[in-house]
This record gives sequence, structure tokens and C-alpha cells, in this order.
Amino acid sequence: MKEFSQAQLGIIYALSAYLLWGFAPIYFKYLEFIPIYEVLAHRVIWSVVFTAIVITFMGGWPKAIAVFRKPKNIFFLICTSLLITFNWTVFIWAINNGRMLEASLGYFINPLINVLLGLLFLNESFSRLKWVAILLALVGVLIQVVQLGNLPWVSLVLPISFGLYALLRKKIQIEALTGLFFETLLVLPVALCYLFLISGSNSANMINNNWTLNIWLMLAGIVTAMPLIFFAQAALRLKLSTLGFFQYLAPSIVFAMAVLLYGEVLSPPKMITFIFIWVGIFLFVFENKIKRWL
Repeated sequence: MKEFSQAQLGIIYALSAYLLWGFAPIYFKYLEFIPIYEVLAHRVIWSVVFTAIVITFMGGWPKAIAVFRKPKNIFFLICTSLLITFNWTVFIWAINNGRMLEASLGYFINPLINVLLGLLFLNESFSRLKWVAILLALVGVLIQVVQLGNLPWVSLVLPISFGLYALLRKKIQIEALTGLFFETLLVLPVALCYLFLISGSNSANMINNNWTLNIWLMLAGIVTAMPLIFFAQAALRLKLSTLGFFQYLAPSIVFAMAVLLYGEVLSPPKMITFIFIWVGIFLFVFENKIKRWL
């Protein structure tokens, strides 16, 4: 049997990560009868359990424990924990309230937000084409504001919160799996408190649930952690530029599912907004080739 090269393995891992992220809304849509904060609590609890099992299996506890030896790491992890929890909350709310298109738009915008944050906080340089890409995204959002009379806040909150999260994670440079373990561990007491003391829903007490529902709830840990594990493995084997091409796969899948599977209406103002964002992304991704053409 032919063995895969490291690059081929990297592509398989990248596809696995972004396909899982792309189809994740199906999971949360299935659980839309469960209160949002309850789903979030399960996502936190079972992420802690699953990541702890993986860290144990990989013998990663010495590295994980070393993270807490630096007070700076603890501060940054508290910040990233709050940011990613907030991001998850908005994402689950959007999926379960017919705002999947807005969530998709947000993750299309995300790379442009990352570039902007790099300029503001990391002193990274900007080319003219990158400025044009960001201005096109801004125009696209403003068109929706003018035409529909409201700010697409989901499309802005998701990329900004995740962009800030990525920025802080870049500062401390902790492995994805270890970072996720500590981020979910830090909010674990809140999740447990909500599930057992605050939530009044019938499904909060897992003893009263049937085993099928409990399995679906426990899968929240795998749905959360597995794409990160695959992504981390892909990042080890692929160039960042190659990996960057895959990041648009997930929002493209979410976009298609929103329109084709869940019947969300793609109004003309929303379509125009997407076109502006897509043109901006085209300039962003193919910047070097465009420069050669010019």
C-alpha cells in the first residue's frame, strides 16, 4: 500500500478540520430544542473530558502543567477562555435562530479581521491590495446596513471575537489542544453550576434523559476538539499559505447549507454584501498573482 507524503497527510488533516467545522451547524441545529446555555455548558464540560483523555493518551501532561508556571499564561488564558466562550454562544444562537448566513459571512470576513488586527497590534505591514480588500468588506457591510436598516452584528461579533482570540493565542503560543483544555477548564465551574443549579429544563439532569440524547450531548466535546486536533496536525505539515486556502471551505459549506438545507432567504442586499466580501477575499488570497498581472 502506498504511504502518504507529509504534504498529502497535511491536506487530509486540513480537509478533515474544515469539513468538520463546516458541517458542525448540523449538530447544533439537531439540538436546537435544548436551551442555548445548556448546549454551551455541555460543550465546555465534554471538551474538558475529551481533551484530558487525548492529552493523557499523548503523554502531554508535563507540557500542559508547565503552562501554569507562567503567570502571564494564566492571564491570557482567562482572556481567551472568555472570548472563545462568547464566540461559541453567539455561534450557537445564530445557528438556532435562522442566522446561519450571517455566521457564514462572519467567517468569510475573519481573515480580513485578522489582517487588520495584525496591523494594529503586531505592527504588520499592509499592501495596497490588502487595504482594498478590507475596504470592500467594509462597503459590503455598510450596504447591508443601509438596505436592511440594521447592523449584521453576528457577522461582526464572530470574526472580531475569534480574531482577538487568535491574537492572544499567538502571544502565548500554547499548543491548540492544551490551550483548549485550560480554556474550557477555567469556565468548567460556571458550566457545572449552570447545568446543575440554574437550568430548569427537563434535559439538564442527564439521568432523566434517554441514552441517545445523552450521547448527542457528550459528542459536543468531540465536535469541539477534533477539528482543532486535525488543524494542528495540518499546520505541522503544510505551509501557512497552503493552509490558508482551506479556511474558506467551512463558511462556504455553512453558506450552502443555510440556503439549500435550512431555507434561509438570500435577499438581494445580503447577496451584494457577500459579493463584496468574496471580491475582497479574492484580492486577499491571490494578491501576489494579481501584482504580477499588473
